[in-house]
Amino acid sequence: MPTKTLRIPTPDGVADAYAAFPDDDRRHPAVLVYPDAFGLRPVLEEMARELAGHGYYALVPNVYYRQGPAPLTDLPEHIGEEIRPKVIAQLMPLVEAHTTERVLRDADAYLAFLADQPEAAAGPVAAIGYCMGAVLAMRTSTARPDRVAAVAGFHPGFLVTKSPDSPHLLIPEHLSAEVHLGLAERDMTPEGIATIEEAFAAAGVGHSTEVYPGTVHGFTMADTDAFDPAAFQRHWDRLLPLLGRTLTEG
Repeated sequence: MPTKTLRIPTPDGVADAYAAFPDDDRRHPAVLVYPDAFGLRPVLEEMARELAGHGYYALVPNVYYRQGPAPLTDLPEHIGEEIRPKVIAQLMPLVEAHTTERVLRDADAYLAFLADQPEAAAGPVAAIGYCMGAVLAMRTSTARPDRVAAVAGFHPGFLVTKSPDSPHLLIPEHLSAEVHLGLAERDMTPEGIATIEEAFAAAGVGHSTEVYPGTVHGFTMADTDAFDPAAFQRHWDRLLPLLGRTLTEG
């Protein structure tokens, strides 16, 4: 299937990105895929190709583009537990620099870029994310409810916090997308799950929040020790019907 390495203009520079889409002359619904903290790399490119195989235009941006093109760190082929702390320490300054204001500027740029792609269909898109990418997907969906019809987050980062700009606070008044959250067993406390479920209910959107049994944070990432093949398949089993309902059937 066709793939492209792209350059996306943003208010703060040019973001490199990876796109995959079906090999035909049709336009296909778009899915904006936000990576985990380790960033754009082969495992995310493989996920984009999988989405393309199901009929979607999948775009994975390098969210750290302000500091340079991906990869910004020398990631090993497999991120084992013995090296994970060192890699995370290298990445934390990049994560902390990716403020809410930057997230929202970038989201507008990514959505505008998708609207101009000849292979991407006009109309609503999905925003999905992994780890910190789930926060980016949620912020994108609440900032642009007119464009985002589906949002999914897997082993999400901090969706419920005490910060005044916690993502969950914007859900009741600004979310219109259908949502699925796939959690590892210790991703959120029962109180946190209850809080975000209340926010979804207040928004009046279709939603599901599911703890995937026996999982640890990062279970979708095949290049880490956290990878869980059964949970990874469950992630597809939840994600693909969501995309079908909101982007294809809708």
